[in-house]
Amino acid sequence: MRLTDEVRQTAERITAAARSVRVDADRLEALDPGPPPEMDRERHYLEGSEADVAGYLLVLDTINFGSGWFPTLRKRPGASGYFTIASGLTDRYRAHGPWTAAELRAMRTEEVADVLGQRRDNELMALFAQALRQLGAFLGARDAGALVRAAGGSAERMAELLASGMTMYADRGFYKRAQIVPHDLALAGVAEFADLDRLTIFADNLVPHVLRVDGVLDVDERLAAHIDAGRLLRPGPQERELRAAAVVACERAKGRLAMTARDLDHALWMKGQGERYKAVPRPRCRTIFY
Repeated sequence: MRLTDEVRQTAERITAAARSVRVDADRLEALDPGPPPEMDRERHYLEGSEADVAGYLLVLDTINFGSGWFPTLRKRPGASGYFTIASGLTDRYRAHGPWTAAELRAMRTEEVADVLGQRRDNELMALFAQALRQLGAFLGARDAGALVRAAGGSAERMAELLASGMTMYADRGFYKRAQIVPHDLALAGVAEFADLDRLTIFADNLVPHVLRVDGVLDVDERLAAHIDAGRLLRPGPQERELRAAAVVACERAKGRLAMTARDLDHALWMKGQGERYKAVPRPRCRTIFY
């Protein structure tokens, strides 16, 4: 089974049997995803060479997880956890250029923390360093451009290479970061893939949050109270139900909205940066996958 088929089937199976989350079909019909996506050129490093930008995005997506730890971060003024991380990495690339694969293989927690402006004893920094070392080992003598070429023009193949080559990308059933890599490379204009429309949404905690606030996801009272109290979810059934229901909802809505799942995801994610969505506690789970 191909990777995106696995995601769709997993999401349908989990949602059909879900005990805590359901998709409200009527509210889904009224969903407004907001403006089409574009990449923030100030807070992302997009002005370098094609090879350097591709490498930057691969590194960024390798550490594009840890939302459960984001409340512990020293956030930049007016920035979310994600944009704090992206901006710190961008500053590093603008000042010093890219890390080589050898430097990634030797990555230390202290270096990651200093680059991102975080405490060296923050648990997430050690996980980021581990992920970057794994990326360096996966790349070997290759760079991001060689990885793109190995995918043979297929976004799905790129995701499969990442998910099969690195355990910290092996988010079985959802493959959030494995799928977002080719999306970001294409959005930045540094790679072309013929099958981008096969990608699903990049299931994390923010798109389910946006869909819940918009009434598309109906969450039972017990789970709602847990989330609204700001308590962490354990990895397991409830957080997977939230992610799965978001996949299913977006698959059902994309035709009416004339959007691909990946563009719908990006639009909803950006919508989630708004004050209406930040004012409500979102589901958080400490996991290496999102």
